[in-house]
Amino acid sequence: MKCLLIILFFPVSLFAQLRLAKIFSDNMILQRNEPVHIWGTAPPGKEILVSFAKEKKATHADKNGKWDIFFKKQPATRQPQTISLVCNRQNVQLKNILIGDVWLCIGQSNMEFPLQQEMHCKEELPQADQPLVRLYNPVFIGKNLFGKPYSDSMIQRLNANDFYTGQWQYCDSNSAKTMSAIGYYFGKRIVASENIPVGLVHLAIGGCPLETFIDSKTLAADKRFAKKVNSNWLNNEAIAEWVRQRGRDNIGAQGQNHAFKPGFAYAAGVEPIIPAPIKGVLLYQGESNAQEPERVAEYAAMMKLMIKDYRAKWKQPHMPFYWIQLSSIDTTGYKSQLWPQFRDEQRKLLQDVSDGGMAVCSDFGFRNNVHPTNKKEPAERLARWALNQTYHRNIIPSGPLPLTANYEHGNIVVRFKYSKGLQTSDGKVLRGFSTDGVNDTGATIQADKIIITAAERPAFIYYAWKPFTEANLVNAENLPASTFKIKIQ
Repeated sequence: MKCLLIILFFPVSLFAQLRLAKIFSDNMILQRNEPVHIWGTAPPGKEILVSFAKEKKATHADKNGKWDIFFKKQPATRQPQTISLVCNRQNVQLKNILIGDVWLCIGQSNMEFPLQQEMHCKEELPQADQPLVRLYNPVFIGKNLFGKPYSDSMIQRLNANDFYTGQWQYCDSNSAKTMSAIGYYFGKRIVASENIPVGLVHLAIGGCPLETFIDSKTLAADKRFAKKVNSNWLNNEAIAEWVRQRGRDNIGAQGQNHAFKPGFAYAAGVEPIIPAPIKGVLLYQGESNAQEPERVAEYAAMMKLMIKDYRAKWKQPHMPFYWIQLSSIDTTGYKSQLWPQFRDEQRKLLQDVSDGGMAVCSDFGFRNNVHPTNKKEPAERLARWALNQTYHRNIIPSGPLPLTANYEHGNIVVRFKYSKGLQTSDGKVLRGFSTDGVNDTGATIQADKIIITAAERPAFIYYAWKPFTEANLVNAENLPASTFKIKIQ
């Protein structure tokens, strides 16, 4: 039964019946080992009776028509359950509810990239019937519409209530087509390992900057980023020009709300689900913040602000947060000159973010396309971090990550974390190292170290320091080393 669940929080005068928040529908997954929080609206003062998991509870809608109720936490279960609600002679039932882990997927087009366009889709779709995977994959205003004005009806729906519309779906060969390929493969890998239900809430928006997924109040309260929200965003130089131009193309110079506006996707998609516990966050974003030096320089700090804020608002200080590093692309048809620096900023976040991890995918980049079609490998690399850190499995989470570079007796010696079995991915000579960030230099593998002969000590050692890199260092798990620039001691 598709229940009456597309809930908009309108003025109380419009509340004629019991409604649930938009995140609730048939087929959903509730977060295990956390109190089950159910909320919505009803006629003010009316009693709401709720039954779930052999518990029955009652509450009343307040003067504004809002109500909420909590049930005890539950372990993961593959046995479908029902939520039943009664209010003012109205009955609502949500069916096929599972208890498991819920992961939030955010970012821009490479996270949004659908399974039906992914390079393995022909083999994957016939086996996409995944009964333990559930998808919350709403559509949004302006999806796949770039460089064109929005219609009047679209502009009217550019508000936090109307922007996203959708409901939970059982994962099968039909529903999985338009799902984030990254999210799908990640969820499938977690289910295969843990044998628990996994829910994927997908809110990514093609082209969006990181700022849209951060609470505008949080930005305003931080002196480093307050300027992003203190004027019309379409003319605000604290926001990337490419982003602002995309906005002007859609809504004109005087328009206000848009998917790219700082804080908007947070208000429309993230904030409404914060009352519901989740397991963690997956992010694949950065292309729109990587085109200007000022935006690159601030990105790591802004990421840390967002992660801290999400954890505080969900009241989960150790909530896992895993991200995918930007891939590779040439500068011929794309403004990717700053991508090496940006990838390194993403890498350095690993030093500052506890319960976090980063999947490298620069080895899958397309020279002239910002959307690599192989999303399976990056997603499974992302899942490695979750399996290692969140699910405590004995699995190597990453390719080599640099620890130190020392000048010893005429050689630069680079040491790594996750360095067991250093080798090249193609069996050819080692590529990708440089002492000036421009010209390649010879390097050799000696056990778990890299050795580079140098007559004098350079200031830095670089690796994969090109927008489109063909660097080929991997470990025994065939996981690639990250782009990096580190000082030589």
